[in-house]
Amino acid sequence: MKIFFLFTFSTFLLSAFEQAAASAHYDKILTHSRIRARDQGPNVCALQQVMGTKKKYFSTCRNWYQGAICGKKATVLYECCPGYMKMDGTRGCPAVAPIDHVYGTLGIVGATSTQRYSDMSKLREEIEGRGSFTFFAPSNEAWEQLNSEIHRNLVDNVNIELYNALHHHMVNKRMLTKDLKNGMTLVSMYNDQKLLINHYPNGVVTVNCARIIHGNQIATNGVVHVIDRVLTAVGNTIQDFIEVEDDLSSLRAAAITSDVLDILGRPGHYTLFAPTNEAFERLPRGVLERIMGDKVASEALVKFHILNTLQCSEAITGGAVYETLEGNILEVGCDGESLTVNGVKMVKRKDIVTSNGVIHLIDEVLIPDSAKQVIELGGAQQTTFTDLVAQLGLASSLRPEGQYTLLAPLNGAFSDDTLRMDQRLLKTILQNHIIKVKVGLNELYNGQELETIGGKLLRVFVYRTAVCIENSCMVRGSKEGRNGFIHIFRQIINPAEKTLHEMLRHDKRFSVFLSLVKAADLDDVLSRPGEWTLFVPTNDAFKGLTDDDKNILIRDKNALRNILLYHLIQGVFIGSGFEPGVTNILKTIQGGKLYLKTVNDTLLVNELKSRESDLMATNGVIHVIDKLLYPADLPVGNDQLLTILKKLIKYIQIKFVRDSTFKEIPLTFYSPEIKYTRITAGGSDNEEKLKKLLEEEVTKVTKFIEGDGHLLEDEEIKRLLQGEAPVRKVQPNRRTQGGAARRRTRLAYP
Repeated sequence: MKIFFLFTFSTFLLSAFEQAAASAHYDKILTHSRIRARDQGPNVCALQQVMGTKKKYFSTCRNWYQGAICGKKATVLYECCPGYMKMDGTRGCPAVAPIDHVYGTLGIVGATSTQRYSDMSKLREEIEGRGSFTFFAPSNEAWEQLNSEIHRNLVDNVNIELYNALHHHMVNKRMLTKDLKNGMTLVSMYNDQKLLINHYPNGVVTVNCARIIHGNQIATNGVVHVIDRVLTAVGNTIQDFIEVEDDLSSLRAAAITSDVLDILGRPGHYTLFAPTNEAFERLPRGVLERIMGDKVASEALVKFHILNTLQCSEAITGGAVYETLEGNILEVGCDGESLTVNGVKMVKRKDIVTSNGVIHLIDEVLIPDSAKQVIELGGAQQTTFTDLVAQLGLASSLRPEGQYTLLAPLNGAFSDDTLRMDQRLLKTILQNHIIKVKVGLNELYNGQELETIGGKLLRVFVYRTAVCIENSCMVRGSKEGRNGFIHIFRQIINPAEKTLHEMLRHDKRFSVFLSLVKAADLDDVLSRPGEWTLFVPTNDAFKGLTDDDKNILIRDKNALRNILLYHLIQGVFIGSGFEPGVTNILKTIQGGKLYLKTVNDTLLVNELKSRESDLMATNGVIHVIDKLLYPADLPVGNDQLLTILKKLIKYIQIKFVRDSTFKEIPLTFYSPEIKYTRITAGGSDNEEKLKKLLEEEVTKVTKFIEGDGHLLEDEEIKRLLQGEAPVRKVQPNRRTQGGAARRRTRLAYP
């Protein structure tokens, strides 16, 4: 019994899942339309009608809540759902529509023109009789919109032309919308002609790009779907159409040059946005010649006009992005009756249906980034940069066969003062924004150095949410062209020219801070190569500090170093590299923590505003502040020092713990120059003294190699330590006159 129950239950579940899977997009959208109209009574569906037209849709949620379709206002209509009808004196649509044969059903759904033509062509007897048919019946409006010459030819020859045309709208089996799968090909009842089915996620179902506007009207001998246009025969491929269409000769030449034309002759479901000859003629001659002469660029150009999905115009009720065969995307949308590509109305003729896709003729050539020269990648927000590059003669140095990276500042980065500079200086600035090699965003890493065409080395800094080069950080919009990348930056890039120490020395605002740095023996730290972030208080931060106060500070070197090194962080941290509004906790060399964040493009340090940030040095970056920083958790144990600090620091309460002392901070946190001490020969402890000195003074020793004898037997080291000879490179495994390998001590200088 249990086994029987489990079998029955599992069968029920499988059946339910199969039914759910079979539920197509059209039916889901129809279900939502019923839900929206539930207040109107049973079996009522809510539709949207585009104002000024007769076009009605069972709408997606997005279109419904926007109250618009293709950018045009849409009004809400309530109608009986397919298969139901009204009854006098009752709400909604409680009655089931009568079921009849296909011929009678044409009248029920209002396709009276198709019904009349079925009479005229002697099709009526067939669709009233035995069988199981699917009839894609053109609406009355569809017949009215048919080309007048085609319409006249059909009506003038009802027994053959009209009869065959109607048979072309029929399939010899019942197919509900749930059976009409996307990409399916049906065989019509006329000469086995193909009917291409597309079933889109927005609920639109098309047959040869004609939209089903009233589906699933069941008949005793089949089903009727009302469509919005009269179907024409489909025979040729997209390749066939291009080869015979005179207005596409330029596209044909580009497709042949790039070997793409053959792709469009293969089976598939393609969409081609085909530029006309007039569109090609509007391209600058130099651009067209360059692309046509470059097989890679011409292939990218043609493939950028091709989608690997079939997109009929009637299925596009809002903007969506589609990947092209070239690899980048196109945004395809609509504006009323017009199709748009990348937001521009450019489609002259739409829905030319072929056996392997659909063609839309456009009056503009779409050039992908991959077919452009790097200087052509600049957008509307980088025109100042690209114009200056051209005006100052730098564009001509960007050879088509070369590889470059442009670091393009936004237009707003160029102040009036910058634009008024001497052109030679301005050219130098621009050269600092052109890298000699092609570097993509995913190839950049922290600490990387990039050489410009002007010979400068620019440093790369990578943070959690930002990539910066020197003082400027990237914004979205990087692009790759035929001969390089372009990256967009917030500010003009200013390569560093001086060390931290030199910057302090040459700026009078920092004279007090610099004097304290010197007194604490920290000059060397700020002078040597490294990567530091230094928060520098201006002289205003020391107002009220007397000479006596300063002397007291200087005498307590541990205290002074603790205070100064609380302003120093290992690593280069650019202000605009921080994620806005998020607090970043960084450890200082003193050991305490600094809390940094940016608010409204202003850097805050322990909630104090930086007056000027991102002053780049060759060994770090300076952020200017107007207050002295002090760690809130560091107590002071000296009354005099407490009094001095209270004069300078009023934004926090300084802790006082009597007799507490500041820790000693040795200068081992950076790599000083090697210092040599003279050692006189003689004495058994010389070797130990030498080792001790080396361990204390040399920060990086790759190896001690001791020979069989004493270390001081090496005469070169003796002379070096006694100051009698300069440092010379020691060659490894250098042989003595006797041929034996002589072992040497190797020192590595930082």
